[in-house]
Amino acid sequence: MSTSARADLHVHTTASDGTLTPEEVVDLAGSLGLAAVALADHDTVAGIEPAVRRSHERGGRPEVVPALEVNTEWRGRDIHILGYFVEWEDERLARALARLRAARLARVERMLDKLTALGIRIPLDRVVSLCEEGSIGRPHVARAMVEGGWVGSLREAFERYLGRGRPAFVERYRFSPVEAVRVVRAAGGVAVLAHPGHGATPSLIRELVAAGLEGVEVRHPEHDDRLECMYLAMARELGLVATGGSDCHGPGSAYGAALGSYTVGAEVVGELRVRKEGRTE
Repeated sequence: MSTSARADLHVHTTASDGTLTPEEVVDLAGSLGLAAVALADHDTVAGIEPAVRRSHERGGRPEVVPALEVNTEWRGRDIHILGYFVEWEDERLARALARLRAARLARVERMLDKLTALGIRIPLDRVVSLCEEGSIGRPHVARAMVEGGWVGSLREAFERYLGRGRPAFVERYRFSPVEAVRVVRAAGGVAVLAHPGHGATPSLIRELVAAGLEGVEVRHPEHDDRLECMYLAMARELGLVATGGSDCHGPGSAYGAALGSYTVGAEVVGELRVRKEGRTE
């Protein structure tokens, strides 16, 4: 299949913790010849409108699939739910995401307090400015630490201070996976389990299917061939859409892979659209 018939359905921008703006993601996806790209920023839809506008300026190539990634917790594990074709101006979705963003800000404030106790002083307003209008988080704290000369790289910031078990780590409020599935569906979206190899179990996947999950991310940088085969088989067994993407966070990020390096056939976009349009609830 040609590159033009491929889609990268998991990409982050500066609206959350990516390093490329929504417009830059669309331009890069277009230069790579991708047919579609899904902006799936963490707990925010702020990047969708500018990305859709840039796609229109480019004649609709690549297609921008409106999406988001909701971070949740299940039995101490990070479980993420992707929502595709969400109605990003939905008021209920806006209220739900506002709660998550408020929790993110409170978490950053506590992390900065811990860093201050360690002798590392990072102004909150600088961290906020680095995330612009998106969802604030640890990557923005890490960038401020690099900028201030406290660490030499984002990776060092996480390994020494911000990662789980490190001295400035702070837990934060999250939805449960079932709650996230319901939030996505309430906003008209198609709920898909992101990178299940990161911590999901078959029993959790079945529980989420009962709650309205309609897809599972099969192609992902964290999945080897064995995991891809396992999740593809599970998708077929449970009647789920098998999606995939690079989880690109842009140049300089410690997360994900390069845009367009993990893709699925563009027909998967059609499958997701059919799920949305065929809903009877």
